[in-house]
Amino acid sequence: MKSKPSEEISMEERKEEDYENTLKNAVNFRRNFAIISHPDAGKTTLTEKLLLYGGAIQQAGAVKARGEQRKVTSDWMELEKQRGISITSTVLQFLYKDITINLLDTPGHQDFSEDTYRTLAAADNAVMLEDAAKGLEPQTRKLFEVCRLRNIPIFTFINKMDRPGQEPLSLLDEIESELKLLTYAVNWPIGSGDLFRGVIDRSSGEVVLFSRAERGKQSVEQRIKVDDPLLRDLVEKELLDKALEEIELLDAAGSELDLDMIRAGELTPVFFGSAMTNFGVKPFLDSFLNMAQGPVARNASDGPVDPMRNTFTGFVFKLQANMDPRHRDRVAFVRVCSGRFEKDMTVSHARTGKNIRLSRPQKIFAQDRAVVEDAYPGDVIGLNNPGMFAIGDTLYTGKRIEYEGIPCFSPEIFCWLRNPNPSAFKNFRKGVNELREEGAVQILYDIDQSKRDPILAAVGQLQLEVVQHRLENEYSVETRLDPMGYQVARWVSGGWSSLEDVGRIFNCKTVQDSWQRPVLLFKNKWNLSQLEQDHSSLKLSAVAPVVSGVNPITL
Repeated sequence: MKSKPSEEISMEERKEEDYENTLKNAVNFRRNFAIISHPDAGKTTLTEKLLLYGGAIQQAGAVKARGEQRKVTSDWMELEKQRGISITSTVLQFLYKDITINLLDTPGHQDFSEDTYRTLAAADNAVMLEDAAKGLEPQTRKLFEVCRLRNIPIFTFINKMDRPGQEPLSLLDEIESELKLLTYAVNWPIGSGDLFRGVIDRSSGEVVLFSRAERGKQSVEQRIKVDDPLLRDLVEKELLDKALEEIELLDAAGSELDLDMIRAGELTPVFFGSAMTNFGVKPFLDSFLNMAQGPVARNASDGPVDPMRNTFTGFVFKLQANMDPRHRDRVAFVRVCSGRFEKDMTVSHARTGKNIRLSRPQKIFAQDRAVVEDAYPGDVIGLNNPGMFAIGDTLYTGKRIEYEGIPCFSPEIFCWLRNPNPSAFKNFRKGVNELREEGAVQILYDIDQSKRDPILAAVGQLQLEVVQHRLENEYSVETRLDPMGYQVARWVSGGWSSLEDVGRIFNCKTVQDSWQRPVLLFKNKWNLSQLEQDHSSLKLSAVAPVVSGVNPITL
């Protein structure tokens, strides 16, 4: 808005100008990111240490399945605490150096990769965590491809440098050759394993000496210039000389640090450290905030939506039941995309066309929450969900828009979910419907209406175990799983009419998903290939199409 003499500015114009300034300031001082990694690379440990340095917690916990070990903040579900793994996504917001950071914590276990895919839809940046000994691992590669599809900037943290690992140059070469992603090492390690002595900060020319922080506490950085004679008394000459030679090689033949390339997802800054010992976490966080992009425009039905748009918009990327078992609550996680969200505002629900008053929005910090008065692009808010929200739903004020939906991916394990106790059917139905809503597992249904048992469709076996565990502990229902013997699912792109045009088909089972779309189940990929050859006109997809204006089936 162009400035006018103060006497010419009306009250409405002043309010609009104040709103724009507040929104601009909020957008400029927000960062949002998710961490991607293979299981056991140290993702939850790094998350805890970032919270520690952000002042969000006073003591960090390690991820151990032991009764006496302090439990990590981001793992709130009882099964997570028992097994020492992360199996749900959560949101952790904290303030660091005047920047509001929204950390989207994701499951590390590959059986819950679909939950991670959904969370990445709400992220503006990603941190790729690697184990220094193992390098790139399968789950990391899969999640990287999702980031690439969305052009998400990626920052790499190579973890566990205090343990024996691969050569740092080999780790960089693996990223560049396998992921086709240029690298720039922001710091460089001196030794590794028992001989790990610290890192050289390439921009300042300082050596940050390695020290193990007291368990759960922040580490104290000891810095010394690389040309300081005292350094030779602290670090073995051969280790330091090797590190300096490798830096010279990087200076001569490596990539340059280019902010535009980082934000385009073409170059990744690389950091070396040890999350367990807190070493390298604070320098990483400081550099990340300088290089990461703020909230960006999101694609919607009428084109990209700028965060500075003066009306509120957002989308649901996750649903979670029973985060607080005492209240049997259901929470919808909404990524704010534009404008300012305010408590008690009335928004439109794009899928149903209904108006909804949002009276108790919550700021989520793992299992803890607090009522929020307002939120801005990049933030995530929790809304009470009495069954009205579905993953991918768009909420907005003003002109109608609808954001791109979040697809479902093809499951690989299929089981009938049986309820042996008819008297518990009410709880069974409630539990299945609520777990379906949140995407804990995909639910399919037989097209024969007389068969009321739902079909659980999962990416991994652990998903099924979690569903049974939660039904028993959260809904007091014991269940039985009967495997179906299928391994491949494909959605029929043209819907039921396309399937009817083909006529009778063999070596597969026809079921429907929660949105009444036809799904074909195959015993193996050979059967799928045979059907595609026999009926080339039938178009099948491994990814479910996005739905709009349809209510899901309930049990």
